[in-house]
Amino acid sequence: MSTDQQAWRTQRRGGESLGHFVTRAIREAVVSGQLAPGERIPQEQIGSALEVSRIPVREALRQLESEGLVQLTPNSFARVAKLDFAEVSEIYLMRERLEPLAMELSVPGLTEAQLRHLGGLRDDIVGNRDNVETVLQLDREFHLACYGGAPARIRRLVGEFWNATQHARRAYRNVVKPDDDEHEVMRAEHFLIHEAIKAGNGEQAGALVRTHIARTRIRLQQEMSEGREA
Repeated sequence: MSTDQQAWRTQRRGGESLGHFVTRAIREAVVSGQLAPGERIPQEQIGSALEVSRIPVREALRQLESEGLVQLTPNSFARVAKLDFAEVSEIYLMRERLEPLAMELSVPGLTEAQLRHLGGLRDDIVGNRDNVETVLQLDREFHLACYGGAPARIRRLVGEFWNATQHARRAYRNVVKPDDDEHEVMRAEHFLIHEAIKAGNGEQAGALVRTHIARTRIRLQQEMSEGREA
């Protein structure tokens, strides 16, 4: 197997449908940055690596198009979607409204195991401050885990918003340096969010997460605006 095929190699989960498996594999490649915004999606390579025909690959791409992750053009190639400045800002504004609600609904339903997991993620973020890519992954996992007690529909919407803007968050690799005060601010915000969750105060945790998202939006807007003007 070639190196490119190995990059696509992923395991199908027990009971997972073929369509869900292929969709998940491509989605993870986009969200992780394996496929960059605007990049052509290698459909034949994916099918070969996952040992599936073209049909489930095409169906997966249509699903991912509905999620805003893929752009399909008739009689042309499929490419990873590339959100513009206005779209990223719009999604972050929606997150500022949606995620506080998700937090309020989630907190009463979180189990002791989920709370311990959140604490571990918070500690891992602090411990990996020198690795921006790892921090990005842990930050994503921490926030999505906060909503583990919320209804499935709202969790799905939150996840789709995160997926759609993940490439914009990677701008942090150009912004946040190991000695940047951003790490200290993020650490403090995660600590306060986790403390509010542990105390069972979903309203306070929601207010904190809204401020956290707004601050991130403003910094991302600054970075993307500077990139456009360069």
